[in-house]
Amino acid sequence: MTITLQDCQARDAADPLRALRELFVLPPGTTYLDGNSLGPLPRATAARVARAVEEEWGRGLIRSWNDAGWFDLPQRVGNRIARWIGAGDGEVVATDTTSVNLYKVLSAALSMAAEDAPGHRVVLSERSNFPTDLYIAQALCAERGCTLRLVEPHEIEPALADGVAVLMLTHVNYRTGAMHDMAALTRAAHAAGALAVWDLAHSAGAVPVDLHAAQADFAVGCGYKYLNGGPGCPAFAWVHPRHAGRFWQPLAGWWGHAAPFEFTPEYRPAPGVARYLCGTQPVLSMVALDCGLETLEASLPHGGMAALRAKSLALTDLFIALVEQRCGDAGFALVTPRDPARRGSQVCLARAEGAYAMVQALIARGVIGDFRAPDILRFGFTPLYVGYEDVWNAVEQLHQVLATGEWRSPEFNRQQAVT
Repeated sequence: MTITLQDCQARDAADPLRALRELFVLPPGTTYLDGNSLGPLPRATAARVARAVEEEWGRGLIRSWNDAGWFDLPQRVGNRIARWIGAGDGEVVATDTTSVNLYKVLSAALSMAAEDAPGHRVVLSERSNFPTDLYIAQALCAERGCTLRLVEPHEIEPALADGVAVLMLTHVNYRTGAMHDMAALTRAAHAAGALAVWDLAHSAGAVPVDLHAAQADFAVGCGYKYLNGGPGCPAFAWVHPRHAGRFWQPLAGWWGHAAPFEFTPEYRPAPGVARYLCGTQPVLSMVALDCGLETLEASLPHGGMAALRAKSLALTDLFIALVEQRCGDAGFALVTPRDPARRGSQVCLARAEGAYAMVQALIARGVIGDFRAPDILRFGFTPLYVGYEDVWNAVEQLHQVLATGEWRSPEFNRQQAVT
């Protein structure tokens, strides 16, 4: 059956989440399909950060560490993140970057493995995992005398049988949008005597995650994608309570000390996940992340994650159907799984020629997605602010880019630093 613009408009009119779009600053004439890389600005953020600058910093000065609650922001923001990843209060800290947090938790996991399974010396990961995860693992393996082994997704479970200390995976693949079965792979890792470390950068706030139900061991994730915390805002770290007190993490800074203001020369780690903090926290960015989490919480009266996930799948299904309807002869290959159970909140198309230039041409037309080397056009669908008419418009503009051949223009083929 042919899908029409009117069909999409009718779906928007019936959408219970539609009003949440007003929580964001979205430029007129822009269809924003890149929230899986950087969430848009929440309307509340500018005023909240300005208050932190002008009142809390400007008038409160150093007193605001106490009076404005700056000191415990990592734990308070972490508790707000916890509900979206199946964690409990006091189990998550918002801090540092995803890369730094991965270094901390992977180091702790390798220390645990060295004690519990000394013959296991392999970190196992997916070949197409996000590069920063692989780089961090490479560095740690070189430091610890371990081996990083990379396999294809279908090879993960068989590869666990061969001396694996840690299985390190990103829950939703950044290039394809394919989602792993966290619970099944964690069970398989544990059965093989390995620990499971999960990167939730493309999962937190986008798809259902239940770390406790999956019996995961460690998790990290980022705050500036689906959590709408702003560019470079703090990431987060979670450690299962059964592991949290076992080892120091390697960046034993004063913020992770049991009593930072005792100023003793000997390090004494804080109890639980608080020891995964390191240095002084970036208050203004933390405040912005706090505002971003409020946009997710606004979905709770409408069904929360269940409603967000249902709309996400509806949006991605619609995009796939419309691309096939309007651009079916353009040479695109769908690399995102059709199976909803295996799909994150993005759709990725591969094309041998012109993928980068097509993304640039779309951006010039007000449809913002992104490109991932070597041949991926990537589109994210955040149900808080993306509507069904947005999907129609994005595919219509893609159709026009193809029909006019404008993507061949030199201006769209000049590679920029950020793609």
